[in-house]
Amino acid sequence: MMIRRNLLLVGAAAIALIGIGRLIMAPTAQAESATALPSPAVDQPAAQAGGLQTTVLAGGCFWGVQAVFQHTNGVTKAVSGYAGGSKESANYETVSSGRTGHAESVEVTFDPSVVSYGTILQIYFSVAHDPTELDRQGPDEGPQYRSQIFATNDAQAKIATAYIAQLDHAGAFKQPIVTKVGALTAFYPAEAYHQDYATLHTNNLYIVYNDLPKIENLKRLFPDRYRPTPVLVTASNTN
Repeated sequence: MMIRRNLLLVGAAAIALIGIGRLIMAPTAQAESATALPSPAVDQPAAQAGGLQTTVLAGGCFWGVQAVFQHTNGVTKAVSGYAGGSKESANYETVSSGRTGHAESVEVTFDPSVVSYGTILQIYFSVAHDPTELDRQGPDEGPQYRSQIFATNDAQAKIATAYIAQLDHAGAFKQPIVTKVGALTAFYPAEAYHQDYATLHTNNLYIVYNDLPKIENLKRLFPDRYRPTPVLVTASNTN
């Protein structure tokens, strides 16, 4: 059973939950299981990567994707936002219509000398979302929840395309990967109340059942990449 996430109060007889239109599964439903995946055969050596890089990744609700990468060592910033549509339509209410071309996305800034782009993609496919679901993730449905990689340069596009082919060839998932790969034209940060949402609302049922398991899966599958203290947008904005 699915219910609209509006307001549930955590207390003796109820649970408080701030809602912004998300869906939550019944308590027996958990986030999709993580999938252990091989490292990309094609990657960019740290020596050739230069300074900080950014990439934009879409994989369902941006709260969980942001949280995963905020806990990833080598990521210096992860910002929830919108990609794929126009500046005029880059707001939550309009994007939620599913008619803007936007996908809920996360702009990931990372140090390639600490974590390679290929490893970023390995985490993205392994624990951040299910790349075999078309225009949905878990309880969230619509093209705004699609799986898409918005590459910021040709090297990223090449690595992403090769990795998808590698995983499909190896039969890493029971179903084919539906993730799109394209060039980033623009990224628009989401409203302030969406930033750091999983960290700031750990009692939110949507976060409990859909996103906290992703962080635990990151810790379990990538113990050397896991950072206990997340790098937060709110903290970086005050520096």
